[in-house]
Amino acid sequence: MEQKVKKFLELSDQESETVSGVAELRLGEVTIYNLFALRGIRVDRVGPGLVACTFKVPLRLLNRDGNLANGAIANLVDIVGSSVVYVNGLSMNVSVEMSISYLSTAKLNDELEITSRLLGQKGGYSGTIVLMRNKATGEIISEGRHSLFRSHTHVSGKL
Repeated sequence: MEQKVKKFLELSDQESETVSGVAELRLGEVTIYNLFALRGIRVDRVGPGLVACTFKVPLRLLNRDGNLANGAIANLVDIVGSSVVYVNGLSMNVSVEMSISYLSTAKLNDELEITSRLLGQKGGYSGTIVLMRNKATGEIISEGRHSLFRSHTHVSGKL
């Protein structure tokens, strides 16, 4: 049984590369939880104030009704929303608030487009919006607003 679980959680080389690209944005905060939730995400575009990803809904993130679990959606909003304001060399952002509207459901193997945009920044406070839609139908699955705060110190703690 242990070997089956280990094999299920093991990433292919391509998945490992994709996850590490997003996970590196979290400066060493790679956990089994994030790897489990982010496995299979593909970063399509990154630009100033924009991160766009594609994610195929896996079996492991379904709820008992066969839909993408709300907790998985919240995790994706958190990760993709915070990645748009990441700055290398600065301390990590801390989530202040997330507000998510669950508008529709996603099923097994649905391909989702997840887009995060920066709404604005003032001092150490940032606001992002994360839109998750079914890539085939265009139907909006969720819309999340994510507020984050970062002190202006570097990772080393020096100003």
